[in-house]
Amino acid sequence: RRCGFQPIPSSVTAGASDFAVGDVRYPFLVIAENAKPVERPAATVWVAKSREDAPFARVTAKLEPIGVPGRSEAAFGGVTRIYVMHVRIPRPGRYWLVAEPNGAKTQALGYIDVAGRSRSVPLGAKAPRSDTPTLATGPAAKITTSRPPDLPLLHTSVAQALAARRPFVVTFATPRFCTSRTCGPVVDVMEAVRRQFASRGIDFMHVEVYKDNDPTKGYNRWMRQWGLLSEPWVFLVGSDGRVKAKFEGSVSAAELSAAVRAHLL
Repeated sequence: RRCGFQPIPSSVTAGASDFAVGDVRYPFLVIAENAKPVERPAATVWVAKSREDAPFARVTAKLEPIGVPGRSEAAFGGVTRIYVMHVRIPRPGRYWLVAEPNGAKTQALGYIDVAGRSRSVPLGAKAPRSDTPTLATGPAAKITTSRPPDLPLLHTSVAQALAARRPFVVTFATPRFCTSRTCGPVVDVMEAVRRQFASRGIDFMHVEVYKDNDPTKGYNRWMRQWGLLSEPWVFLVGSDGRVKAKFEGSVSAAELSAAVRAHLL
């Protein structure tokens, strides 16, 4: 594709890694030559099967806030916003993309590796009956790294919500040890959305990702039960116990709120 300017060298930094055929949600940063993110309200993205093929899709990526503006700290590296695009991928394989933030004289090259099925619990599958920690099983200091502790997200376990046939939203995240440049304060987002739907009969819960909250011990059993090889993750599960939506990496309050309205109400 020809452009009317000489592109400034930039790169795409993906904010997720578990992609499967179908509707692919791809969060990403555009990092300029000076190592700083390029932030415009939207970016145009072209997607092709190879670097030589013509694009088969042109989509708009929206710049979403990381965490809750005015409340959350920035993600690693001072990043406060991230692009999110949705594109339909019909078959497994590596796909290439060019992202052009609207109004910025730069383009960035990246790629997406798409598998036949997700490594994490797939959409439509039954959620694992994980006996996740709650305040009834241990003190807040032992079961969350949030400071102050995110107490409203620690009252119900996944297994309890499934047994009660209550819809729920669960995040697997570690506020203290999250170090990715695209790993935002998802627990802040969870709490903001929980307050928004406080009277709607939906459980919201937070589960830490490391055994004994110690990164040197690796991921805990709940991460393994859900097939997770990265964090953070957010899953929406209906009253039928099946996964309705999921987000890897940073998710904005607007995205999560819209998903709750679409799938759990």
